[in-house]
Order: sequence, then structure tokens, then C-alpha cells
Amino acid sequence: MSTQTRQGRWAVSALFAANGFVMGAWAPQIPLLLPRHQITEGTLGLLILSLGAGAVGAMALSGGLVSRYGTRPVVRAFSLAAVPVLALVVLAPTLPLVVLAMVLMGAMIGCMDVAMNANAVEVERALGRAIMSSCHGFWSLGGFAGAGLGGLAIARLGASGHAVAACAAVAVVTVVALPFVMQGAGPTAQDADTPERRWPRGWAIWVLGLMALGSMVPEGAVLDWAALYLRKEHGADVATASLAFALFSGTMAVMRFAGDAVRGRFGAVATLRVSALIAAAGLLGAALSPVATVAIVCFGFTGLGVANMIPVLFSAAGNMPGLRAGVGITTVTMMGYSGILVAPSSIGYIAEHVGFRATFAAMAVILLAVAALAGRAAAADGVQPSTAPQAPM
Repeated sequence: MSTQTRQGRWAVSALFAANGFVMGAWAPQIPLLLPRHQITEGTLGLLILSLGAGAVGAMALSGGLVSRYGTRPVVRAFSLAAVPVLALVVLAPTLPLVVLAMVLMGAMIGCMDVAMNANAVEVERALGRAIMSSCHGFWSLGGFAGAGLGGLAIARLGASGHAVAACAAVAVVTVVALPFVMQGAGPTAQDADTPERRWPRGWAIWVLGLMALGSMVPEGAVLDWAALYLRKEHGADVATASLAFALFSGTMAVMRFAGDAVRGRFGAVATLRVSALIAAAGLLGAALSPVATVAIVCFGFTGLGVANMIPVLFSAAGNMPGLRAGVGITTVTMMGYSGILVAPSSIGYIAEHVGFRATFAAMAVILLAVAALAGRAAAADGVQPSTAPQAPM
């Protein structure tokens, strides 16, 4: 392994952690938007929709830039652009400015996500082994730190102080990591001239995208609504409520660091199927829990299951024959992030009418559908595209 490859492996891992930290720090800020701007859960859902719309709408741009310029310059640009976004949302004085800031936050975080996942695939190929699960483990570790420290920081520094401090921490990690981001092979003339490499035509990649959607809906729901669920249904305070996503992210981090070895031993299909079943059981337990403590533990159990679902699906997309890794990951990420960012916006509206318990229980059913389709992710078992089944075009 060359020094450049080793440095690139840890640089992209650090960026995953920084991205996760921003999202984790965002979680305890969400309930505070209600009293600050005098809005309801339904309006908050629309705000989250604007964040998701910004992310999903911008991801195609990021994928196009990756295909044209390679992953390194795109990762660098969007990592820097994502540094101040949390503070912009929290410090926005009026509701219209909050909407604009959330669209920008979603766009920068989403573009960074596509680029760093594509870069992780390039690192995988340079190493000759899978690292996607551990990269996502660093994202979860960042989310755990951001959410776990967020409640305490808000209590001591206030919402604005916490947002500025979180952005400063992300800036330090980003500036240190960016010089070591690995330069991949870059686009080739063949990649640029082949239409199917620019935009997928086969159904196989779209099935993976739907599975990513089903996998990310629960993750987005825990991120955006678990804290509010604990406060409304169980009377938890801000610090306690923030532990739901913190434990969820923490268990995901632990399991993701073991995920590459688990997948190597049991295979991508079995790993995805069992993971989906575990996540479904955790969400159902959270929905039925009588007290906040049990709900928090169940959210942590959900994290164990969700942990390796997206890494398996992203590896399968990056190793899909006939597609550049950037194109496959862009497609699956766009569809998946409709779950983590756009779909949860409807949960506020649904929860107002049927309650959070029924909503979380319904998401357990979605995870059962992902388990049933797990065989579609078999391409993740091979790092090199030539080892995966051909995608029908």
C-alpha cells in the first residue's frame, strides 16, 4: 500500500466524520426551531423538506462534476462549502431566511456526500479491498459526537454558540484532511463518450436506489424526529432527547467499523438481509416503548441494523458494471437521500394525525421489504466491477 493511498484512506474517513458531525449537531437544534420561529410540527416538516430538496436537487450536479473532473477537486470544494451551513440555519433571523439557509445546507451536505462516497470507491480500488462500511462508520462516529455533545453544548452555550462552535470544529478537521484526499484515475474519453456511463439505463441500479430509499427513511426519521418524539410522548428534556440519535449513531459507528469484516465473512446479501430485520425490530420496539429509556435503547438497536445497509448498497452501486462509480453512486445516493432528507418531511404531517408511534411502526414494514430484496445487492461482494453481475441495459 502506497503512502498516498494510506493517507487518502484516512482523509476521506475524516471527511465522512466531519459530514456526520454536522448532521449530528443539527439533530438537537431541530426541536428548538419550533419555539424560536413559532411554528408547528407540520411547518417544521416543510422546513426539513426544503433541506432535502436542496440536497437531492444538487446531487446530480455533484455527480456530473465528479464524472468530468474526478472526485478530488469536487470533494475539496464541497467540503469547504459545507463548513458554515449549520450556523447559517441557526443564526437566520426570519423564517424565509431559515428556508434559504436550509436549502443551502442540504445542497452542500448532499454534494459533499456524493463526492466523498465516489472518492471512497476509488480508495477501495487502490487498496484492493472494501472500506465503505468503515468510512460510513466514521460518519456515524461524527454523528454520535455531534448529537451527544450538542445537547450539552446548547445548555451551556445556547443554540447560537453551539452552532458556531460546531462549525469551527468541522473547519479544523476539513482543513487538515483536504490536502491528503486521494486523486483517482479521473475520467477517460471512453467514459465521457458513452451515454450509458453518463446516465444509467438499466433497471438494476434503480432497484438499488429504491432499496437505499427504504434504508434511509428510518435513518432520516431518527435524525429529524426521534428527539421530538421523546419530548412529546415521554416528556424528555433536550439533553435526554438528543441521546436517541446519539445512541443510534454510536451503535451504527461500532457496527460499521466491523461491517467490512462481517460482509467478508457472510456476504453482502446475508449482511443486508439480517441487518434490515434487526433494524425493523428496533423501530418497532421504539414505537411500542412505554418510557423514554426503553425507546432510546431501541433506537440504538435500530442503529445496529441500519449500520451496514447503506454501505452495502453504495458498494454495489460503485461496482455496477457498465457504469462509472460516480454515476452509480450518484443515482443511488439521490434516491436514498430522498429517504433521509425528503421523506422525513412528511413524517411531521403524518405524526400530527396518527402519532409518532404508528409512524415508526410503519417504517419497520419498509425495512422488511428491503430484506426481501437483499439479493439485488450481490455486486457489493466484489470490489472490482468485473467480478459483479452485468447490469441489464
